[in-house]
Amino acid sequence: MKGERGNPTRPPLKGGERGKQIVESQKLMKKLMIIIAAMVLGTGAVAYAGNPGFGQRRYTVTGLVEYSYNTTWGHHGNIDLQALMPINQHFEMEARVQFSTANVHSGAVQLRPKFELPVGEMFIETDLMYRAIARNKIGDIVAAVGVGYRMDHVSITIGSFCRVMDDWTRDWHSEDNYVVEPFNLLYRIEVFCRPQNNNWNLSFMFSNVDDYQMERMWQPLFSIGAWYDVTEHWRLNFGAQCKPTGMFHLDASFYGATFRTGFSYRF
Repeated sequence: MKGERGNPTRPPLKGGERGKQIVESQKLMKKLMIIIAAMVLGTGAVAYAGNPGFGQRRYTVTGLVEYSYNTTWGHHGNIDLQALMPINQHFEMEARVQFSTANVHSGAVQLRPKFELPVGEMFIETDLMYRAIARNKIGDIVAAVGVGYRMDHVSITIGSFCRVMDDWTRDWHSEDNYVVEPFNLLYRIEVFCRPQNNNWNLSFMFSNVDDYQMERMWQPLFSIGAWYDVTEHWRLNFGAQCKPTGMFHLDASFYGATFRTGFSYRF
């Protein structure tokens, strides 16, 4: 299987190398937990503004266009389609697809039970994502579960995901080019400038996952997002994302960036 920088396409490691990677991953997890704890304590100082209106959201369809560049695929464009389907006040699901001129296409389904608390809201996110890296004839399937908590100005999620990657041309009687990652840490911290039920907002996010990709824990994504409600039904969305590589190996060389805009229609 041909690997690309920034994509988890490496073949399984041998015994000694795997042991070294496990030790290294444990050290990285400790660093991440310290960073996450510090950010949680910092954002926890933000005053809670009362009932944030986190109850049942409206059925929403979203269309986005993206310009993206990275050192692996060069310049390319993406089209994102999303549908949010609230089942009731305590449960909602979301479906997402992305088509890219880089010949890398993604689809995901998310189930989200929600539990209102006296202060804020707790939720559980269960994701199943498939990424077709057609340019390399590779399939990437990811299953994830995370537990989150949000208030007016902050949303925090932590969990884990497992990944299976396979070469489309692999002989099913062979284990060649077959990669399994049974555990990866999932983390997402997003801070909002205004309470989340406002008609406009600005947010900053530090995470290793987004709607269409789940990176290893040492490959964080830095994102900024904004929205503005043009009318009761129409919302204008903006976003940008930067992905450095090797962040926790003291090698933060540039890898890629994405800029997106589009509309949401709320029924």
